[in-house]
Amino acid sequence: MKYLVQKFGGTSLANSELREMVAQKIIRAKNEGYSPVVVVSAIGRQGDPYATDTLLEFVEKISPDIPPRELDTLMSCGEIISGVAMVATLRAKGYNAVFLTGSQAGIITDDCFTDAHIQEINPALIHKYAHQDAIVIVAGFQGVTKDGDVTTLGRGGSDTTAAALGVALNAEAIDIYTDVDGIMTADPRIVDDAKTLNVVTYNEIVQLAHEGAKVIHPRAVEIAMQKNIPLRVKCTFSDAPGTLVTAQSENGPIEIQKDKVITGIAHIPNVTQLKIITANYPEIEDAHLKIFKAMALAGISVDFINVYPEAVIFTVKDQVSAKAIEILQNMGFAVEAVPGCAKVSAVGAGMAGVPGVMARIVEALAEEKIKILQTADSHSTIWCLVKQADMERAIRALHKKFKLNE
Repeated sequence: MKYLVQKFGGTSLANSELREMVAQKIIRAKNEGYSPVVVVSAIGRQGDPYATDTLLEFVEKISPDIPPRELDTLMSCGEIISGVAMVATLRAKGYNAVFLTGSQAGIITDDCFTDAHIQEINPALIHKYAHQDAIVIVAGFQGVTKDGDVTTLGRGGSDTTAAALGVALNAEAIDIYTDVDGIMTADPRIVDDAKTLNVVTYNEIVQLAHEGAKVIHPRAVEIAMQKNIPLRVKCTFSDAPGTLVTAQSENGPIEIQKDKVITGIAHIPNVTQLKIITANYPEIEDAHLKIFKAMALAGISVDFINVYPEAVIFTVKDQVSAKAIEILQNMGFAVEAVPGCAKVSAVGAGMAGVPGVMARIVEALAEEKIKILQTADSHSTIWCLVKQADMERAIRALHKKFKLNE
């Protein structure tokens, strides 16, 4: 069986005209000899009648104290509605189509409600219906525990569903359909001449996704990497080829062009930099441990971490910064806070071992008189913290400096 997994987001399913476009993509894959397995998200976004956020808003007006188990049962409804609607659309065109919930598709998860992780997949029913020449539509974003409780997979859960099914079915490819033509060199709302990337490596797109690019969830990419199954990010509303995410090009390993050391620019806004003075603490190593343990116990995610003998520096989201500062001050630490920051990241597999990349980043930002508040790097990413007021200029400056529009 030659499987092709196709995933469509809620904006692609919001009305009958859009579902018609989705149906044509599915039918084309069927006519090309694939057995399509189609993963769908909930229809629309907050305010739309069947969107997940709309369903949550409905019950939270009754009571905000809803257990996570019951929340997951509710949040799974949106994908069921869009899945059945897609089956109806295909059957109206004369195609045999069947809908499966996450449970029916064999997606078994842990019991971490609202952010469950897939433990295993038993795609027996998918195989059964595919061998009956049916187009299988699967609810994204959901699974079931071994005890039979419905779970949801957290942010980007439908991408994760698609990738996991692609691996379980040993699919030819996993196509993620969005409302853009593919993965861009930067956010096109900020950079007018941002280009669609033809090919990127798994590692590059994982970094871009972790650093704020919202086209695909990094967990999905990491799953697809397990069997080196090609991911393709495409647009529902056009026939553009999109972006291929793989470790291989059609002619073998991807060649890293040394004049293109940077592949793309990503960003995360609305963060606060915290500097905690530890120089006067009797046992500095103990201070470091206490700081990070306190953040973890409070459920506060920390990022952009630099640890020095005299201080610890990291960032948190703006909305939890007051809570973080209060906790640290109650522990007796002096805290210096810089709110309203943004993390700007330059990502590229070609930068490893290439001298002068950081110099070009500093030069680009200096030319725009943008102050760098903090930096860090890995073999494929360089991060800079800047004031949020400077974020868009920083993104455009880096995009131009590394000639990503060419």
